[in-house]
Amino acid sequence: MPPDSSIGFIGLGTMGAPMALNLVRAGTPLVVWNRTRDRCEPLEQAGATVASDAAELFARCETVILMLENDAATDVVLCRHRPEFANRVSGRTIVSMGTVSADYSRRLSDDIRTAGGRYVEAPVSGSRKPAEAGQLVGMLAGDPEDLARARSILTPICKAVFECGAIPAALQMKLAINTFLITMVTGLAEATHFAARHGLDMSRFSNILNAGPMASEVSRVKIGKLAHHDFSRQAGISDVLKNNRLVVEAARNAGIASPLMDACLSLYSETEGLGFAEDDMISVIHAIEARTEHTSVRRGVPPHDG
Repeated sequence: MPPDSSIGFIGLGTMGAPMALNLVRAGTPLVVWNRTRDRCEPLEQAGATVASDAAELFARCETVILMLENDAATDVVLCRHRPEFANRVSGRTIVSMGTVSADYSRRLSDDIRTAGGRYVEAPVSGSRKPAEAGQLVGMLAGDPEDLARARSILTPICKAVFECGAIPAALQMKLAINTFLITMVTGLAEATHFAARHGLDMSRFSNILNAGPMASEVSRVKIGKLAHHDFSRQAGISDVLKNNRLVVEAARNAGIASPLMDACLSLYSETEGLGFAEDDMISVIHAIEARTEHTSVRRGVPPHDG
């Protein structure tokens, strides 16, 4: 079957599903596939075509968007290191929107080009709510002629798209952005914990933060979630921990110090260990609380009961 004008989309998770829905609602002819079949149903109801398997999707589509969790999932979908790999990518443009290591992306790009395909890095900044609203920020890397087409495809998904240069510059940019995001949210959690343990009026604390120069869309949402003890997932602990590890690994490989991200890596690892892997990243406050209780016990201070 020769490829048609449809765009393929694989990976309908927390971010991928709303991104794909925005493409369909904008009139993009979309073919979707996901390992868990029931995640395709909302897309099918919205007008997307559901492929029976990944092989059918690649056969039908000249451009395939991947929004996958990690490099292992990407390799499986592409049949990388298997004979089928060349058939899947030859003559096609693979647009990778997931967050993987820059080194992995560079090697994957080389393999795809050797097999006769084209490759675009297109990671995005944002969580579930911006994804639902089509308000993500996209970063692109690759050959200029490929980036122009990728930019037009991503219009229903992103409020802004920035070209970052050659691969793997987009992923390196994403990791730099994530360094600020993760340390900012972790700092907000620690500030909230500090205020609460000092018995401050938490409503006033929130109002002062929201009125001040540090306020942002992210901080307003996260402090609201803390105020209502709402830890429902937007950017999950497991995803943030993965991104944190990628930043620290990239820093080590480049000989760069990352003191704040090293501290965050410990806190998010502890949060996952406490059983909050699927909760929103602001639940990192649980790890901070646990450290306080541990410190109090060592000092002989009665545990906080608030």
